[in-house]
Amino acid sequence: MTTTGRSGRATLRLAAGLGSAVLLLAGCGGGGGGQAGGGSTQTSGVTITVALAADPPPKAALDDFTKQTGITVNWVNVDWDSLQTKISAAATAKTYFADATDVDWSRVGQLGKLGWFYPMGDYLDVEAMKADMPQLASFTSDGKVVGIPYDASFMVTTVNKKMFDDAGVETMPTTMTEYTAALQKVKAKGDVEHPLNIPFAAAEGLSTYWYEATAAFGGTVLDGAGKPQFTDPASGGYQAAQWMVDAMKNGLVPPGNINVSDSQGQQTLMAKGEVASIFSDYSGTVGTLYDVPEQSSVKGQVRYLRTPGVDGPTANLSNPDGVGIPKEAKYPQAAAKFIDWFTSESQQVDFAGVNGPEKAFTAFPIPSRLSAVEKMTASGNLVYGEELSQMLSGSKPVFEGGAPTWYPQFSNAVYTNLHAAATGSTTVDAAIKTIGDTATKLAGGQ
Repeated sequence: MTTTGRSGRATLRLAAGLGSAVLLLAGCGGGGGGQAGGGSTQTSGVTITVALAADPPPKAALDDFTKQTGITVNWVNVDWDSLQTKISAAATAKTYFADATDVDWSRVGQLGKLGWFYPMGDYLDVEAMKADMPQLASFTSDGKVVGIPYDASFMVTTVNKKMFDDAGVETMPTTMTEYTAALQKVKAKGDVEHPLNIPFAAAEGLSTYWYEATAAFGGTVLDGAGKPQFTDPASGGYQAAQWMVDAMKNGLVPPGNINVSDSQGQQTLMAKGEVASIFSDYSGTVGTLYDVPEQSSVKGQVRYLRTPGVDGPTANLSNPDGVGIPKEAKYPQAAAKFIDWFTSESQQVDFAGVNGPEKAFTAFPIPSRLSAVEKMTASGNLVYGEELSQMLSGSKPVFEGGAPTWYPQFSNAVYTNLHAAATGSTTVDAAIKTIGDTATKLAGGQ
């Protein structure tokens, strides 16, 4: 996540009650450790644990999968940041954690280098997937596919158009200056006291928000060698950090957001009409969250806004989630069958809500398969599909050369220091300097 996190994610990265998740994980771990490379080939009649940062897909879908394969799915929802910690801890200790779990775009370099996951080419025909899954390249490390993307998530800007209209915003903003002015108009109108959601909790969602804002201000985060591109006060990254912190200080962002994650902001603020915009939201949230009456009070009000830039709309950054098989999986063959089903064209179309809201997967933004996106667009059932297709076609990765192997340490420096700047315990200048020094040190140690 991205993110949800995703997400990353995202995210997508929808937070769950962590206490119950921990109990579930503890319960499924007994006796399964130390099985690297020795997982069972059995499929039918087994139960696999799938751990992702999301609520489960509809029960009917999972029941149908069980009928087709004889494989029962024990779905465990763990918030994205805790999930990454658990994946690392289990792999390091060589203990069983899950049969299938998250492979985020930002972790591919690290996971590939450490060899914690099975190459998906050992179980699925990844070559046949490439043409239909353009973001598969983001999950490839040293020629091996570490995970299969199950969404084509990218960062977008969402606005409550009703609130913008009511505040007298006659033309939707296309630049950062216009966007900020529009938010100030919404604040002055008074329907919401703090119109902008920025997830300032010290977590991955804050990092990805900054990446999108950096691109909006015309900057990049790292060059091809991993060197920081944001330390100059005139750079896009520096301006983005200043804009975000100023938004908190000037009251555009709710004070309580200092402890709000990305998913919490989506569910409890944007979906409830407590804010009017999220600058760096996740693609697909309008159809899978904001327009779902059971989860939202702003149905029909939220729109995608082409992400504002310096002189006009800018590119949206990719933030996809994937799923892979840890080396300690008990049932890797069964996990592969699940992944094949979970990322299939037909399931992606269902999860996106094309065939009815009862089949929608809340954490699912946009299919990773082009064929599924084409079916959705042709059917007219992709919510704001034309806008999303345009943004997807112009989306680009956060790091042109792929996420560095030391990305987790870098992201930690990003969200820790931006959080500190938002609380006032440090300055933007000091925060950026620390983040830059961290990147320089990490890149030098490659």
